[in-house]
Parts: sequence; C-alpha cells; structure tokens
Amino acid sequence: MVRAHGLGGAPVYLFRRLGDVSDQSQEPEPDAESRGSDPFEEIVGAETGRDPDLAVIEAGSRTLRAQSGTPQADVVPSRPQDPELDRALREVEAELATRWGETKLEPSRVRISALMDALGEPQRTYPSIHVTGTNGKTSTARMIEALLGAFELRTGRYSSPHVQSITERISVDGAPLSAERFVETYEEVKPFVELVDAQQSYRLSFFEVLTAMAYADFADAPVDAAVVEVGMGGTWDATNVIDASVAVITPVSLDHTDRLGATPEAIAGEKAGIVKPDATVVLAQQPVEAASVVLKKAVEVDATVAREGMEFGVVSREVAVGGQLLTLRGLGGEYEDLFLPMHGAHMAHNASVALAAVEAFFGVGSEPSRSLNTEVVREAFGSVSTPGRLELVRSSPSVVLDAAHNPAGAQATAAAMSEAFGFSRLIGVVGPSGDKDVRGILEAFEPIFAEVVLTRNSTHRAMDVDQLAALAVEVFGEDRVQVEPRLDDAVEVAITLAEEEDEYSGAGVLVTGSVITVGEARLLLGKGR
Repeated sequence: MVRAHGLGGAPVYLFRRLGDVSDQSQEPEPDAESRGSDPFEEIVGAETGRDPDLAVIEAGSRTLRAQSGTPQADVVPSRPQDPELDRALREVEAELATRWGETKLEPSRVRISALMDALGEPQRTYPSIHVTGTNGKTSTARMIEALLGAFELRTGRYSSPHVQSITERISVDGAPLSAERFVETYEEVKPFVELVDAQQSYRLSFFEVLTAMAYADFADAPVDAAVVEVGMGGTWDATNVIDASVAVITPVSLDHTDRLGATPEAIAGEKAGIVKPDATVVLAQQPVEAASVVLKKAVEVDATVAREGMEFGVVSREVAVGGQLLTLRGLGGEYEDLFLPMHGAHMAHNASVALAAVEAFFGVGSEPSRSLNTEVVREAFGSVSTPGRLELVRSSPSVVLDAAHNPAGAQATAAAMSEAFGFSRLIGVVGPSGDKDVRGILEAFEPIFAEVVLTRNSTHRAMDVDQLAALAVEVFGEDRVQVEPRLDDAVEVAITLAEEEDEYSGAGVLVTGSVITVGEARLLLGKGR
C-alpha cells in the first residue's frame, strides 16, 4: 500500500549545523480547547471539493499590495570578458549545436547509460533529489537548492532550459559554473562522448552531453547533494540514470503532447518514471487522474508518498512588497513568517513542495517531533531568486518578464500579475514557440492585457508572426493587436504604449511566451550583460 510520509521509508542524511533539526518533544501539546480549529485541517477539508489544478489556498488576508517589487540580484552570468575564454566557450557551444537539439529526441537511455558507464558512474557518488512536472520545475529546484545550501550542504543543480547563458544549466554551491570550468568540463568528457558516439546508432544529443557534464562536474566538486531537473518527461529522460532518494513531481498539465501523451494520465505516467524503489515521492497538487497514476507507481515500487494538501501544504500567505509572507505546513510541523521574494500563489505552492522535498531528504517526518530549524528555512527562502519568472527588470513604466509557455503556466502568471502588481493597464509582449498551445496561452492572458504586441525570438522554434497574429485577432480582436517582428521593436512599442498613460496611472508591460523570448528581452533591457 502507499505509505503517507511520516510512517517511515525516507533516508536520513547528516546535518552540518548543530540545531538544524528541532526536537519539539519537550514542548507540551496544547489541548484541543486552547488550540482551537486547525487551519491546516480546514485546508485539507477544502481540498476534496476544489479543482486541484487551479484553486489557490489563501487562508490569510492581503494586508499590503506591491505595486512594484524590488528587482532581485542578477544571478545570470554574462559573456566572459576575456576574449580567449569567450572564444573557447563559443567553440564549445558551436560543437554542442551540431548535435540533436532538445526538441529532437529518441526515447531511450541507452546512449546516456553507456556514457555514464564510460565515465565511471559519477552520478552515483552523491545523493540526489529528482524534479519533474509540467510547470514550476526550475523554481522548485532553485528553492530546494537554497534550502540545502542554507543547511551547509554543498549543492549541485542541473536545470533547463537556460535563460541567457548555457552555463546557467549547471550550478555548484548556488552559482552557475564559470565559463572556464564549463569549457574544462566539456573537454574532460569529450573523449568519452566521442567513444560512445562511435558505438551507437545515433550520436549523443545536446541534452545528453550536458547531462553527463553536470553529473561529472558534481562528482569532481564534490557535492553533498544534487538537485536534478528533468529535461522532458521522466522515464526515458537522460537525467533518469540517477537513483534519487526523493522524487518531486510538480503540477502536471498538457505540454509536449506529441511526445508525452495527450492526456494528464499519459503525461503523469511518463513523469512517474523517476520514482525509484523505496524512494519518497513529494507530490504537488495534481488533477485527480494524474495523481492516481503516480500513486499506482508508488505502490508498485513501494515508495513513500507525501501529498500537497494532505501531508504538507500552504497554510496561509499574504502579499507583501517584493513577494509574499507564508506559513507552510511541512512534514515536520508548521513554519511561520517565511518571506518569499517571488510573486503568485503558484510560487507559494512551489515553496511548500520544495520544503517537503528537503524535509524528506533529511528524514524529517519519519520520526515524530522533528522539524527543520525555522530560522534557517527563513534564511533560505529569503535568498531565493528565479530569473525570468515574474521578474521585475525596469520601472517607470514597470517591465516584468515571465517564461510562461503553456496555458497552465500562463493562467498562473496572469493571476499573479493581477494580485502582486495591480497595474491599471497592462501591455503584453508575446513571442511563443510554434510547437506550443499558443491559442491557450493567448486566451489565458486575454483578460489582463489591454493590448498585446506580437513578436518572435531569434530561434527557428519561434512561431511565425503572421500565424500568431491570425490567432491573436481571434482572441483579442483586431483593435488590441499589434505586430512587431523584431523583439527589440516590440519591447519599445509596448513601453511607449504604457508611457502614453497618465503619469500616475500605473501602467506596465509583461514580456512572456517563451524562456528564449524572456532571455533575449533580459539582454535588451540591460540584464546579464
């Protein structure tokens, strides 16, 4: 049967800091009368009658509305200043570009397994947390990384895609690899890559080579724990050569349907492939049919399951300047007054998932009266930054970047924009990829955009602007649509439209539709240079 987390099964790892785990056994338990009703129990009760995909847990009242948050410190690396190093990095990028891109896949782990064998199985030299799902993977992975780092573990994080620089994908100690180390790692694995290429029917793909580089670099560091985000799916994803003790599944919705399946059940089946025997599954809120598939997989491999809204969740949240103030129920108890410098209910849910994942990693919940040190948890969440996710990069007028690229992500972003910024008039700049549900994205943003400027990014995956315009006119009407094929022109036009409003009207701009579009807009707006 499926075990609820707290009944055992999670491995315990050594803490580096004294007092990181709180033993609350000496504190008297308040009686029912003095305790009153449990807010979390009320949430659990509400869970059964709500739409698990879209509903928001909001037990707290909004006491402060942020018209514009403080931009976070830039954690995206710029091009190397040294001309020789920049040339070397460009050569590596050019060589990787000759391989299959991330949208061309052969669903097999044969090649990556052969490469790991040739490298000496570096991915087995450290424990790991594996993260899959449709939306929220990168933000959740960054939060997990911050939490582990706050407890003085040396971390490695592998995420995709990158916002601006390929080196962002591999991080050690919370920072992307330097260009120099990235080039060194590539040169170290290159002979083994060429060896495997010669033995296989197909050469290793771009993503497979990067995955090997990450695993090798984490072993060389060495790291105490790796946080690994899948590229696509789970079962046959290149990252799935690790035996993660914690498997995280963020919300599942329709995306990459040509490769993962056309229903939530099919997609969840692929993503559940990361669940290993005796692991702990941290399951975010899901459509019922998707959750059922994951729970069945857990039964098959005797995994422990922690479910958002049951074993853990968001108790309350209040909008605050620059983010939100949270109370989270974790596997080991309640954590109050956590400031998260990110906007939106979806980010609060990501935080609850990240916290439960780290608790499971440390074995919290397998014994009663144990929890993480709340002060350390506060420190970790307060330090989190996620470039390109509801990121304020300019003021007067405000310009926000968000990498929403499917309907579910766009719905979450639209709700967060309305809640956190409260712009009186919002201009959208939308540049999606052609292989996405673009109509669904546009329909999600239609209620919040006064006007939309359609554009494209510089890659071949970008949707043709004429086709995009035809869809947008159907959704928005002709009067609300403008087309500017160049992204720089589109951003300039949107800013001009926002500036046409009265000085005190609070107009803003949202650039969205694709991680690539957001990355290029970041550069245009002076971030990461």
